[in-house]
Amino acid sequence: MSTLLAIIACPSRVAQGQLAAEALRKAAGQAGHHINIEIHHAQGVQGRLDAAQIAIADSIIVIAEADADIARLANRPTHPATLDAVLADAGAVIGNALGQHGAVSSLRIVAITSCPTGIAHTFMAAEGLSQAAEQLGHRIKVETQGSVGAQNALSAQEIAEADLVIIAADTQVDLGRFAGKRLFSSGTKAAINDGKALIHRAEAEATVQRAAQSAGNSGDSKAPPASGNAGSSAYKHLMTGVSFMLPFVVTGGLLIALGFALGGIYVYQDAFKGTLGWTLFNIGAKASFALMVPILAGYIAYSIADRPGIAPGMAGGMIAGAIGSGFLGGIVAGFIAGYSVKYLNEKIQLGRNFDGLKPVLILPLLGTTIVGLLMYYVLGQPVAAALGVVTEWLKGLQGSSALLLGMILGGMMAFDMGGPINKAAYTFATGLLASQVYAPMAAVMAAGMTPPLAIALAALLFKNRFSADEREGAKAAGVLGISFITEGAIPFAAKDPLRVIPALVAGSALAGAISMASGCDLRVPHGGVFVLFIPNAVSHLGMYLVALASGTALSAVLLGALKKRTA
Repeated sequence: MSTLLAIIACPSRVAQGQLAAEALRKAAGQAGHHINIEIHHAQGVQGRLDAAQIAIADSIIVIAEADADIARLANRPTHPATLDAVLADAGAVIGNALGQHGAVSSLRIVAITSCPTGIAHTFMAAEGLSQAAEQLGHRIKVETQGSVGAQNALSAQEIAEADLVIIAADTQVDLGRFAGKRLFSSGTKAAINDGKALIHRAEAEATVQRAAQSAGNSGDSKAPPASGNAGSSAYKHLMTGVSFMLPFVVTGGLLIALGFALGGIYVYQDAFKGTLGWTLFNIGAKASFALMVPILAGYIAYSIADRPGIAPGMAGGMIAGAIGSGFLGGIVAGFIAGYSVKYLNEKIQLGRNFDGLKPVLILPLLGTTIVGLLMYYVLGQPVAAALGVVTEWLKGLQGSSALLLGMILGGMMAFDMGGPINKAAYTFATGLLASQVYAPMAAVMAAGMTPPLAIALAALLFKNRFSADEREGAKAAGVLGISFITEGAIPFAAKDPLRVIPALVAGSALAGAISMASGCDLRVPHGGVFVLFIPNAVSHLGMYLVALASGTALSAVLLGALKKRTA
């Protein structure tokens, strides 16, 4: 006889949950097993399982469409199931939970990975999930929503056949395709650090994605409880806006730099009107760059309120640009638009015949009116004044003040290498480009290139500190480093964080400090060393290279001193 536990957390399907509980009790009794069942409903928890019961259980069946407090199960063997599966054949569910049909059933998993830049974390998370699923005996297909769009896209049939959906993303992902499927959401970091643990957690905690949710917004209100708190939701909304904004900033910056290369630093003046350099400059500055703030605001609002939020968000972003509140105003407008439209969507109920008017007429109209009035009459000018103060302060930075800011930004870039702190520094620097403040961008890119370059250099100079596999991986890290992909250093930091991260932070802080103190400006927000060959893309190029080399050398030396010798 085996001891079984079951947790049923389906508060929106109370009657079916009770029927499933009875079906499990009957099937367990017929098979000679003992089972205790905990049921979550709107009034509370019935039959709550205590620690002693959990400790002796041979298997725990988890049927969760809401928060079931799975963390208390620790490392106990769990078996995810659905109400429909239990009601169809409770005996089979119990048999699978006890492993009576051989090894744990192979799951068909579909997944999506996405990060703000759509470069490194997106594909590292995909690789982490793919390797973990293979080791666990599951079948998986991962769609990567990267910088060039969706790759390895999931088909409707693959989604329909999937047992489990995993979303490992730092930006908002449209979940409309997954209505009716068991879905679990997390950030990319969980997939990169421990794909197996993420899959196990997804099996236990995934909840059914409802069709009604899918038709609404694609924000965290749709995501499973694991998606995080309000702070992480706001960060995800901001990063969604940044991810859509980046192509405009990168394109605009490169076109401006090419314009300078062809016509000189004053190519924007009327004397050069009609020349190729003048034209390229205006395409970059008055087209791509002009769209930067509206796109940022529009897609922050989209992340919160889905498509009805785009028009109010972009309108608010245009107003922010017009009144001089820049990217700060764009962020404010995006959040106001998103949450206003989301609130209106929930409160305005017109009935089935007229609900079709909401997304195309009522919500955009009311949302745009609200955000426009607030930006013009309440928030726009104070935000513009604050941005003006910050801009003037940054433009006037010299000496120790510039050195300190460079150190802070540089250290942030290396602290979590693509995580929230890194992205905060990068977003700050990128946003300032619209205000013609270019020094923080230079410091951030130099500091972001330093960690993987330092890994590559240290592996070359201190071979006895790295295994053969690490030395081979360090070559790839070097290539990522020159491309300004800081995440190339993550595998090395993950293996030995207490030694590697301080070494990398020190070098990046030095690179950022030298860049800022030397007055280096960078007009392009990405591209690594490749943009340095464009004339006037970076000022004080010699000192910029000194900053990059100094930071790389310091981190490499510290890695050699701090890391232990390999066996």
